[in-house]
Amino acid sequence: MMSEHQELNILLVEDDDIDAKAVIRGFKKLKLVNPIVRASNGQEALDILLGNNSKVSITKPYIILLDINMPVMGGIEFLTLVREDPALKGAIIFVLTTSDVDADRVSAYQNNIAGYILKSNVGDGFKEVVSLVEKFSRLVILPK
Repeated sequence: MMSEHQELNILLVEDDDIDAKAVIRGFKKLKLVNPIVRASNGQEALDILLGNNSKVSITKPYIILLDINMPVMGGIEFLTLVREDPALKGAIIFVLTTSDVDADRVSAYQNNIAGYILKSNVGDGFKEVVSLVEKFSRLVILPK
C-alpha cells in the first residue's frame, strides 16, 4: 500500500538575498510548490518555529535549510538551541553554507544535522539542493 504524499514545508534560514532568491528560483524551475518561509538569521527562525512571530509561521512537517554565517544569531548557535528544545529537537536540518571550516562541520554534525552542503558544490541555481529536498519529501515519511 502506497503512503499518502505529505506536503513538506521549507524553512530557509539565509541572510544573503541573492542565495535565498536562487533557492526559491530553483524550486520554481523544478515546478515544486513546497511552501517556503524565509528567515534572515537564527533568531528570526527560532521565533518562527516557536510561534513568537505574529506575521510568519510554519507547520509540520518541515525541513530547515540553514546557513552557518549570519548576523544576530548564526547557524551553530541556532542548531544548539533547537536541539535543546524538546518541541524542536527532532527537526530535520540541512546546512547549506559557504563555510568549508572543519570546526563548523563537526559542530553541525554534533547537533544531528541531516547533511552539510557547501554552496560551491550545488551547481547552477541550487538545483541539486532543490532536487534533494524534492526526493526527500517524496520518499521519507515524517511524523505529523
